Amino acid sequence: MSSLPPAIFLMGPTAAGKTDLAMALADALPCELISVDSALIYRGMDIGTAKPSRELLARYPHRLIDIRDPAESYSAAEFR
Repeated sequence: MSSLPPAIFLMGPTAAGKTDLAMALADALPCELISVDSALIYRGMDIGTAKPSRELLARYPHRLIDIRDPAESYSAAEFR
């Protein structure tokens, strides 16, 4: 049996309020925010992705946002 810490997964369509809920959870719990949105990994793809603003990302850092250039590939194996 693994001794990994508990995890909360927020899933749903774009603009459903996942980011707002994640930030509220970050205010209430000692947790990290990890984005698993396939479009948010790419730098510059801000329109149509509901990527959090720079101000929000400064206050609530999210892992795996803006980690690749759009010309670079990214796979499920790399994510793992």
